[in-house]
Amino acid sequence: MAGDPYSQAARDEERRNTFHEADVVVVGAGIFGCAVAFALANQGRSVILLERWMHEPDRIVGELLQPGGVRALQALGLEKCLEGIDAIPCYGYHVLFHGDDVMIPYPVVDGAGRLVASANDGPAGSKSIQKKGESSSASGGLADGGIGDMKSSRRPEGKSFHHGRFISQLRKACRRHPNISMFETEVTATVRGQDSSAVLGVETRTTDKETGVKKPDCFFGTLTIIADGYASKFRKELLGRVPVVRSKFYALELIDCPIKPEGYGHVVIGASSPVLLYQIGTHETRALIDVPEKLPAASPQNGGVRGYIEKVVVPVLPEEARPSVLAALADGKIPRSMPNSWLPPTRQAQHQGVLLLGDAYNMRHPLTGGGMTVAFNDVVLLQSLLHPDRVPDLGDHAAVRAAMADFYWRRKPLTSIINVLAQALYSLFAAADDRQLRALRQGCFRYFQLGHYNEPAGLLGGLIHRPTVLAYHFFTVAFLGIWLNIVAVCGGSVLGLWKLPLALLDAVLILWKACVVFLPTVWMEST
Repeated sequence: MAGDPYSQAARDEERRNTFHEADVVVVGAGIFGCAVAFALANQGRSVILLERWMHEPDRIVGELLQPGGVRALQALGLEKCLEGIDAIPCYGYHVLFHGDDVMIPYPVVDGAGRLVASANDGPAGSKSIQKKGESSSASGGLADGGIGDMKSSRRPEGKSFHHGRFISQLRKACRRHPNISMFETEVTATVRGQDSSAVLGVETRTTDKETGVKKPDCFFGTLTIIADGYASKFRKELLGRVPVVRSKFYALELIDCPIKPEGYGHVVIGASSPVLLYQIGTHETRALIDVPEKLPAASPQNGGVRGYIEKVVVPVLPEEARPSVLAALADGKIPRSMPNSWLPPTRQAQHQGVLLLGDAYNMRHPLTGGGMTVAFNDVVLLQSLLHPDRVPDLGDHAAVRAAMADFYWRRKPLTSIINVLAQALYSLFAAADDRQLRALRQGCFRYFQLGHYNEPAGLLGGLIHRPTVLAYHFFTVAFLGIWLNIVAVCGGSVLGLWKLPLALLDAVLILWKACVVFLPTVWMEST
């Protein structure tokens, strides 16, 4: 029967596999590509998903999913992809700053993203603070009032894992979907019509498995979604922008590293640029070491990156983690690296028939681990805006353009927070010779020590979607940093009052620096 949905599904499958035609062609079977292909297929769209290499990837990106990302994954029906990959629960952050430390658990929030009082939170959440020299149980981090209680109080959880294992699960979910056909092929260019500039699909090169020869191919879709990652070959053509790179993360995989407390992402701030440590498997812990561009301490004369890690980074790490780091360096190789890129979002649908999304479209420094959370929340929003009830025909360019205009603004309450936080915190945590930035960094850490971290942790975790909350906390930190600097300049001496003018000048400079760090990024995210 013509109305039989099964016969329609069979015709769609034949159209995809034989004629390479579908409602949607998705380029890139990574985090965003798999999620958007699955979401649109769930709406009855016929989807072709293309990937250059279907083997399990081995990369040092996409290893920490914030609680807000876990919730988005659940909303997409892909939560089972976190099973069977040795994923590790993540309950928040553990920040180490020049020998002192503080634990910052994710807060309990309601459906509107507002804090919910927890029995485990004392005044200002004091039970979660771990002072130098205290055991984990004494601080309430792992024993009484610790992670076990966090579970019972419904505290949100993030997940950390091997990136490749998670990608493989996402691809399996797509491969099992009756409305998706996957092809291993290298996309080389977009296909445009002779009488229109609209994109009709993509040109590819597919390797013949028998001969090994790459043959030209084409795939056609009413809408083409390109999600080919941070090194996108289509970004210049479709957006005309390039990302800004200020540093690289060099990665080590530590085996059976005993760093405590377990279940937290560790951020080490000291004489070096920031270092991240988080468990990605039962026995594996990832270490990401930020190395700014043209850093003198990492120059060839000083032993390069390996010399920088051994001489500068290792001494500021927790003592229990140092043997694992040195063991990971014992192979004598330069650790693998990835650029830390910033690419503010731009309006979509300037080109008809094609969208550029995922990391190809918008990136932020990975210091806060928010990339996948942004990607999955973008897909949740996109599936709503492109739903067949709103856009029956994806070839209706005006309807798609209107949907993407909504997408640009409606994603901002979450993505602007994560993007601004990533860039602002990196500026503070990587401060070396800048006196004002060091004052702001001191204010930030002291703010956390005083227990004012529930809302900041909710912002970092993708749980709170109110940019005004971010602005409030950022400038409160700035004024705390100003006060701490005044005390440091004027205190401890009978001549302190004579130094007050200098302290007040510092106050103006610190506030100015806070504005320079925060406001330009906010402007780029909000316009």
